[in-house]
Amino acid sequence: MSAPAPLRARVDTRLPGRLAHSATERTGGVGPSTPDFAAWLAARERAHRFAVERIPLAELDGWSFDAGTGNLTHRSGRFFSVEGLHVTTGAPPFPEWHQPVIHQPETGILGILAKEFDGVLHFLMQAKMEPGNPNLLQLSPTVQATRSNYTKVHRGSDVKYIEYFTTPGRGRPLADVLQSEHGSWFYRKANRNMLVLTDEDVAVDEDFCWLTLGQLGELLRQDTVVNMDSRTVLGCLPGLPAEPWARHPDTELLSWFTGERSRHEVRAERTPLRDAVGWHRDAWTVSHAAGRYFRVVGLAVQAGNREVTSWSQPLFEPVGQGVTAFLCRRIAGVPHVLAHARVEGGFLDTVELGPTVQYTPDNYAHLSGPDRPPFLDDVLCADRRRIRYDAVHSEEGGRFLNAVSRYLFVDAEDTGAAADPPAGYRWVTPGQLSALARHGHYVNVQARTLLACLTTGAVRL
Repeated sequence: MSAPAPLRARVDTRLPGRLAHSATERTGGVGPSTPDFAAWLAARERAHRFAVERIPLAELDGWSFDAGTGNLTHRSGRFFSVEGLHVTTGAPPFPEWHQPVIHQPETGILGILAKEFDGVLHFLMQAKMEPGNPNLLQLSPTVQATRSNYTKVHRGSDVKYIEYFTTPGRGRPLADVLQSEHGSWFYRKANRNMLVLTDEDVAVDEDFCWLTLGQLGELLRQDTVVNMDSRTVLGCLPGLPAEPWARHPDTELLSWFTGERSRHEVRAERTPLRDAVGWHRDAWTVSHAAGRYFRVVGLAVQAGNREVTSWSQPLFEPVGQGVTAFLCRRIAGVPHVLAHARVEGGFLDTVELGPTVQYTPDNYAHLSGPDRPPFLDDVLCADRRRIRYDAVHSEEGGRFLNAVSRYLFVDAEDTGAAADPPAGYRWVTPGQLSALARHGHYVNVQARTLLACLTTGAVRL
């Protein structure tokens, strides 16, 4: 009989220290220096031809509205479709609603390749164009691809570096977890968020560069530079320490979260798009009768550095800028953030932990009193001295057009609702939130962006 395989440590105890060391390295070395990064990104933009044009929905090549359902689908039957969603929660101020939703029943890969240079972990990042980005070119993961993309349904070129994330044994995973995307706009969409460490020599394509965690933290302090797909992957890194003390012990926190999932009765049913009450279609958009929320629009795209260099597609365009914020405070000297067990119609399991505030204020301007979202006005009116972090980031530019939110960490007032938060809110430590983010469908994509700011050192509480 062959000898049994040797036992290995369950946890790499050196990894948090290696990540912390990378987060302190803010100048760079292997790739562009932090001061030179803007020039590098601008050079990559000049190296390719990018063009985006709004077009009528009927001119979308390969896309059409189904005669029976009104759903907007691709002729291949792949990629995604725009359908209707009917959500019932029974909770005010919106106990029931209809909306368009993106249905994409395939799991994509968001992967960042890591390698150590001179004792410092670096991460291979890509200058990638997405048609919905307000500035088109942003910093994306090494791989950012749907299954349709990396299996080449589009008949384009290969996805660079995909083999590190699809070939077992090609590298060592530092993080690997299925995570949800925007539950307000996707129906049960998940991507595989991966960080893989390699010891191989990696030939670096001209649109890619190696950056440290510290450099990424510096770039996260700038508006619309690091894209959503990079932020969600960085938010899954096990880089934050496990604090020995917390307002709520881990088992108590998990019990509360399980209770929140149990007490919410969310019914979300896909429906024909034509049956979405309150929404109408014209030549250019599918939009809400009150002019709120978002609209479905069409774009024709040219991008010289993509697997396919020209295409057209529908995108969701929000009406107004979002505000996404964690209230934060120290409890007995330990940093905490106020998490919200948030219901979104497209979630797989009723609620996920989100930031304290995650709203588009324009959508709630007509509401007052108890119908106003909790803590929204506190964040909007916060004195600058209370704001620890403030940057504008865009959401996923492959599906959403000009979808930007102001992301903040705001010191909580010593009095008021934050001191004794209402049902659905709990004070959690960054370490507790980070531990939950290493499991699927616990921490939503907006909260993972703010976690990435902590992991990379963009903000310290």
